[in-house]
Order: sequence, then C-alpha cells, then structure tokens
Amino acid sequence: MILIEGSPVAARVIAELGPRIEALRARGIIPGLAAVMVGDDPASASYIRGKARDSEAAGINAQTIRLPAAISQAELLAAVARLNADPSVHGIIVQLPLPRGLDEDAATRAVLPEKDVDGLHPLNLGLLLRGQGTLLPATPSGVQQLLLRTGHDPAGKQIVIVGRSNLVGKPLAGLLMQKGRGGNATVTVCHTGTPDLAAQTRRAEILIAAVGRPQLIGAAHVRPGTVVIDVGVNRVADPTRKAGYRLVGDVDFDAVAPLAAAITPVPGGVGPLTRAMLLVNTVTAAEQQSSHR
Repeated sequence: MILIEGSPVAARVIAELGPRIEALRARGIIPGLAAVMVGDDPASASYIRGKARDSEAAGINAQTIRLPAAISQAELLAAVARLNADPSVHGIIVQLPLPRGLDEDAATRAVLPEKDVDGLHPLNLGLLLRGQGTLLPATPSGVQQLLLRTGHDPAGKQIVIVGRSNLVGKPLAGLLMQKGRGGNATVTVCHTGTPDLAAQTRRAEILIAAVGRPQLIGAAHVRPGTVVIDVGVNRVADPTRKAGYRLVGDVDFDAVAPLAAAITPVPGGVGPLTRAMLLVNTVTAAEQQSSHR
C-alpha cells in the first residue's frame, strides 16, 4: 500500500506558479486573494489560516474579510460587491458554510465569475462541463492533480465517486470524464440513495469518497488493488484528544488501507491540494483580468 500524501504534491504545484507570479509582478501586478469569513467557525478559521500561509509563501497578497455571524444578507452581498469592484483583488472566496439564515447560493452567485476562484459560480460550472473552464473548483481539480502527479492517470480507468454535491461530486465527475489530460475516465457517481453501494464501489479501479459520512467506506466496499482518494473531513468525538475530537475521512482507513494499492490520509491528503488549486486559480484570474485592461 502506498500512502498518497498531499503536501509534497501541493508544494510542487505552488512552486510551478513562481515564474507566472514573477511575470505578473514585472508588470506591476501582485495577485490578490480575498476570503470572506462570516462568523467564527473553528474549522473555517483553520482553513482560512492555511490559505493565508500558502498565499504568503507563494507571493500572493491574501486578505481575510471577517464579518459577524449576525450580519444580514444585504450586508454580506455589499461586502462581496466591494471586493468585486477592487482591482487589486483578483480572486474572491466566500468561506462556506455560512451561518444559518444566510443564502449560500446567493453569496456564491454574487462573486464575479472572473474572480470566482472557488469555481462555484454557475457560469464557471457550465464552462467546466463544456470542457472550457479555466477557474475550476479547487477540490475537484486538486483531486485530479493528485491522481496525475502520483502516477494514477484517470485515463481509461473505471472511477466511482461516492457523493453528488455541487462542491465536489458533480464537478469532479465532469472533470474526470472530459476528453483530454486528466480525463477520459469512465465515471460512476453514487450517493446515499444508491442501492447496494458496495456492489458499485467494488467495480472501481479508482474510488473517490466525497459524501460527508464518517468512515462510510469500509473493507466491503473496496476490491484489492484499488486506488482510494478520501475527500471527506469529519469530526468525531474522541475524549482522549485535548480538543475532544479527531478528524476522520469518509473512508475507514484502518480497514481499507490493507486492500488498497494507494490511499490518501485524512488529514494531509486532498486538503493541501485544495488550497494549492485556489492559488492556481488566483494567479490565472490575475493573468486573465490583466490581459483585459
């Protein structure tokens, strides 16, 4: 079994941005990434800090707009509008989930498509499905890069994705079935309503779990020699830990690892690639916006 760790791959992705960032800086352009964070969710705060560290290391100007949880929808949209109008901000992310009472879909749609470095605007998702996307959703494109850069080219493979979310499952299926590098796979999408899930997942040469159910995928779901990519990050109670919880994926790692040809850990697998692809999108957005001026 090979452990597919995301950090070394993410470091290579970020290093490759160096010449592109230097070329922008030579023209007086510093790529700018703004994250809008509403409330004080600990997981979101940790994720935002990771993005800021990665951005600083890469030479990207990152800022976090912190808004109170009690903010109104109109105030949130006004904050996004100000970032849309700021030429020094090339990429915008609205950190999800938002506090109850706020419309996540409206907030996502409010970001200009050309600054949507999460790749979640309907226009960018539509371009993805047409094979014309340039700002691709960060986690799906991170999974694609993780497979390509660790010797597990999706081309010609039977891939089963467990999860049909707009954030991961649907766009990931769209990416992996495209004609071209990183695609050409035969993709099956399963979900919580799939009868006899194990019968479907055992067909996979590459199994991707992105359903948000702690340790749903066990040994019965995996045939020997499968490459297993675990996108899930779930908190489960653990009184032995100082925080009172630990992070687990959607895959029961201990049960599945002996069967897998390769498997990602949680944490430390897909997560670093998600952050890296946000930086890729930010640089791409800066290049595209500067070419239109």
